[in-house]
Amino acid sequence: MPSERRDVTADLPRKRMAAGLLITDADERVLLVEPVYKAEWEIPGGCVEADESPYQAVIRECREELGLALSPGRLLVGDWVPAREGRTEGLMVIYDGGTLDATEANRIVVPPGELKGWAWCDPPRTGQLVRPLLARRIAEALRARADGCCYYLEDGVRVT
Repeated sequence: MPSERRDVTADLPRKRMAAGLLITDADERVLLVEPVYKAEWEIPGGCVEADESPYQAVIRECREELGLALSPGRLLVGDWVPAREGRTEGLMVIYDGGTLDATEANRIVVPPGELKGWAWCDPPRTGQLVRPLLARRIAEALRARADGCCYYLEDGVRVT
């Protein structure tokens, strides 16, 4: 009789996952979006859905949030975040979304039910608009882009 195979991964823990894009302009300002559902700004991106890769998620989110069909570049950072009140632990990744020129930026269309708007922000302004954890992650993504590498973070702090 053939033996029945059991999915040994079925009982393993699940982690939440999100993917974002680091998009800049020629002046190295970061593109931030303002969600309607919370006070803090974000980079374009969002949750990775079931049976969706992080890369595909960030492409989908970019289309949904900005109306742009971008081809993300390389992975810049992977950030494991511990559980906190109201949130499970998770893995957040940021891909290089490249540099948009003025013509491309003028094509951005935000969905009114999801976003209030978007803005180019220099590092000090970015730090004022986003949560401290995301500010650390964005700063490391900018460094990774400049250094031509990928960094592993834990709670927004570089480990390797």
